[in-house]
Amino acid sequence: MPKSFTAKSSVTRKVPRLSVRKGDRVEVIAGKEKGKKGKILFALPKENRVVVEGINMVKRHARPTQKIPQGGIQEREAPIHASNVQVVCPSCGQATRVGHRVTESGTKVRVCRKCQGDIDKA
Repeated sequence: MPKSFTAKSSVTRKVPRLSVRKGDRVEVIAGKEKGKKGKILFALPKENRVVVEGINMVKRHARPTQKIPQGGIQEREAPIHASNVQVVCPSCGQATRVGHRVTESGTKVRVCRKCQGDIDKA
């Protein structure tokens, strides 16, 4: 009789922590849209991607439905990789990396690496 074997357990992948959030103003730092700025509409942390307003526009062919009675070709934003965007600091207006700092009240806020100004409105 052959030895019994144990099935490998499914490996759980850790969801990457994004340095950008919904509503952040960001600048694209790589790819065909490099240099353009926009606001993050929503983030997809499991895919490590973000959707930025007006960036990476793609055309989708829509069949007529009750929601879209005329159908046709529609343009919408497609996700881009989160590593291709940087937060634009509200204080200095530059694209910057994000640091973290704990305030006196004990809340953790994101900090601009160039001017040390707060990115979050904490």
